[in-house]
Amino acid sequence: MHRFCLCLLLAGLCACGPEAKPTVPPVRSWDLLAAEAVSQWQQAGIPDEGKVEVQGTELILHAGLPMTGAKWTGWTDALPSTGYAIEYEAMRVEGNDIFGMATFPVGSHQSHATFVIGGWGGTVTGLSSIDFRDAGENQTRGEQRFENNRWYQVRIEVRPEDIRAWVEGRIVVNASIKGRQVTLRPGFIDHCLPFGFATWNTTAKIRGVRVERL
Repeated sequence: MHRFCLCLLLAGLCACGPEAKPTVPPVRSWDLLAAEAVSQWQQAGIPDEGKVEVQGTELILHAGLPMTGAKWTGWTDALPSTGYAIEYEAMRVEGNDIFGMATFPVGSHQSHATFVIGGWGGTVTGLSSIDFRDAGENQTRGEQRFENNRWYQVRIEVRPEDIRAWVEGRIVVNASIKGRQVTLRPGFIDHCLPFGFATWNTTAKIRGVRVERL
């Protein structure tokens, strides 16, 4: 009888086993203007650029001659290069050209593209560059009127075979990148790497910058 009870006790202990450690869920989103991330915003270092500053929860890019860039140095290999989305709001405060132009990784941390908003005199949206043709020349080019001192919601999705972008909930880029050359436009936009924003002859504000895994 004692032997039978001992066997039952041992069986129960084996069934319980060591206490399982709770798994830590992977990080799925990042707020790039949160208090702990603000210090990682820097001037891009573009010649004759305007001042870049953070006021509260807004990133402000003052007009340059002609370009201003801001880069976020916190984009390390821990953040995704594909299968992710970027969301932000952009406002053109002064000027009539590019505002809230975002540069971001595509497929790897050594390959990047730029979403242009308000280019070529203030109306062009698109992706620079695909097969070495910039947003004003390739199939992603679109036209939209933008008003100063109004916030515009932007969402960009990067996947292994395509890039999509929305402005105010309307899709403006739906580009297949399978077998295509995705590169930066020649010029100083590479100063915004690994991730950043730029303007052209404009003062702009950016807020609500979030990155999330898809």
